[in-house]
Amino acid sequence: MGAVVADDGPTGVKAPDGGWGWAVLFGCFIITGFSYAFPKAVSVFFKELIREFGIGYSDTAWISSILLAMLYGTGPLCSVCVNRFGCRPVMLVGGLFASMGMVIASFCTSIVQIYLTAGVITGLGLALNFQPSLIMLNRYFDKRRPLANGLSAAGSPVFLCALSPLGQILQHEYGWRGGFLILGGMLLNCCVCGALMRPLEPPKKPEDTKETTEKKPKKKLLDFSVFKDGGFVIYTLAASIMVLGLFVPPVFVVSYAKDLKYQDTKAAFLLTILGFIDIFARPICGMVAGLKWVRPRCVYLFSFAMIFNGFTDLMGSMSVDYAGLVVFCIFFGISYGMVGALQFEVLMAIVGTQKFSSAIGLVLLAEAMAVLIGPPSAGKRKLLDATGKYMFVFIIAGIEVTTSALVLALGNFFCIKKKTEEPQTKEEAAEREELNKSEDKAPEDAKVDSIEVEQFLKDEPEKNGEVVTNPETCV
Repeated sequence: MGAVVADDGPTGVKAPDGGWGWAVLFGCFIITGFSYAFPKAVSVFFKELIREFGIGYSDTAWISSILLAMLYGTGPLCSVCVNRFGCRPVMLVGGLFASMGMVIASFCTSIVQIYLTAGVITGLGLALNFQPSLIMLNRYFDKRRPLANGLSAAGSPVFLCALSPLGQILQHEYGWRGGFLILGGMLLNCCVCGALMRPLEPPKKPEDTKETTEKKPKKKLLDFSVFKDGGFVIYTLAASIMVLGLFVPPVFVVSYAKDLKYQDTKAAFLLTILGFIDIFARPICGMVAGLKWVRPRCVYLFSFAMIFNGFTDLMGSMSVDYAGLVVFCIFFGISYGMVGALQFEVLMAIVGTQKFSSAIGLVLLAEAMAVLIGPPSAGKRKLLDATGKYMFVFIIAGIEVTTSALVLALGNFFCIKKKTEEPQTKEEAAEREELNKSEDKAPEDAKVDSIEVEQFLKDEPEKNGEVVTNPETCV
């Protein structure tokens, strides 16, 4: 979006686009699945909690709300931790927090204690895993990054389809306490995923070791300079509007079907259809986004995905029977999967590797603030209570998502496109000057050097970025 951003991760490292990166992708797939599916999977235990503590459904719903609030609202905190300690240690600690929260929750005697354990502690643990996993994925993949993002994003629907029935089995066999304890043990797999995130460092030459250590600038714990980038500001504004309507249909579609007098099992099957389509839509969209002609215009593909999603909501509001809702879920699953596959890919393209750790934290915080200022579910429930029709709920959701798409596409076209040839920062300008100087040096040897470099890259592509361990990024 706007000017091309150089990959400004560790100096001299080129993303391997494979090798150990596939292990990192697998870890990111699992973390994404837990992060997005876990708040919904916990809702399986709500009936048992209502009986145990004599509370209402709205009281138990706070557990999922707190989990999501921690996942989004602690974005800057996660960014600071990653910039200070590195991805791997943060993920290992996050996995312990996520597991510990659910294990302690299984011994709780009041709903408030569950808020603090299953909500706050587990939510913080998932947040400390989610952001670092995306950062590491961005460092390991460059040419194949759209596909990698699509595959990792597929973890959300896959885990949702798996965790919900698993939660029901655990509740039936062991009760909510046993279920929480077992889920807590499963969350320890986040630590395994964290262990996979080995840091990338460039191949070091003996004579250059001292120079590189002296020249290393101090990292900012939270880089607010991303707000100087017009593309980032437009993306953040569009994403904040989008979250108001994007998650509404999956919440209300089952109730919509029940309101049309269909059986509970038949109504719940709509979510299965939606999730099944979503599983395939995300990696396929990632493949399309990686095409040579499409990738430079990825922001417009993302805008199209949001318009498609908003238009689907508007059409879904006219459904009057089960067949109409099935068609709606199919098209919503496609558009929802496209949005899920592209949202972080576009952000990575805007800010680059080095600033991505700060940018994602600030974006998630902005989305959390948008949800708090105008709570989508609460406001739309009031509208539903007042009108008694789901049509208006879906129409508003469609308008919100479509508006975010227009903000992103028009903002990019009119405000950013004109500046594509200009360097975004002084650092980028300096880097380009150095490159120009190096190109001017030794014209006689240029051909020989280029041939040697090409041959080296062909023979040993995996050495572009070597996986190493160091005291700062290992536990």
